[in-house]
Amino acid sequence: MLHSESEPRLYSVSRLLCGISAHTLCAAFTVLIAALAKPGSSLFSWHPFLMTLAFSFFMTEAVLLFSPHSSPVAKLKHPTKARLHWILQCLSACCAAVGLGAIFYNKHLNGKPHFASWHGLIGVITVGVVVIQSVGALPLLYHKLAKGWSLAKLKRYHAASGLLTYLLGSASLLLGTCSAWFTGSVSGYVWYLAAFCPTLSALVVMSQVTNAYMAKKRLQY
Repeated sequence: MLHSESEPRLYSVSRLLCGISAHTLCAAFTVLIAALAKPGSSLFSWHPFLMTLAFSFFMTEAVLLFSPHSSPVAKLKHPTKARLHWILQCLSACCAAVGLGAIFYNKHLNGKPHFASWHGLIGVITVGVVVIQSVGALPLLYHKLAKGWSLAKLKRYHAASGLLTYLLGSASLLLGTCSAWFTGSVSGYVWYLAAFCPTLSALVVMSQVTNAYMAKKRLQY
């Protein structure tokens, strides 16, 4: 049995390892998709590349900025982290919007139906939510815009909606690994490793956000 004083240390180490794994896998997954898609080789190639860059890299790094265990900018003050978080989220929204436009126009040129799969439906919903989430975060950066609103409540709403947004993005990426394009490009253990990337990142982010919220709730009692 572990001694009680060793548990916090073990907990911190496990969180650190999970955070490092999330950083590594989101970057590796983005590089893999870029290598497979070869962005610029066709109109379609921009879709998987930009969507992965948006949801796997920029969005994951935006959330992990606030990780108490694996943030790459842990020494920066919270307002600075918040601005970096918003910048990364805006980059995510821009990449996702362009990626959506690329697949929409590509389907239009080829006479294919739009949003005819779960991947497409969840993808377009996620893009819309990401844009709304980025705009909705402005009152948290510029408090004058939050007149009549409790900043504490706005932060809780933003965290909850942000987690939902991230889970939608992860689901879209996971469904993308089941697409005909991806399964035709990779197979076997590579497919399982690729599908594992958004799954692990989602679990790490979900744990980080829920633990931060629960910690604040405990402090209130």
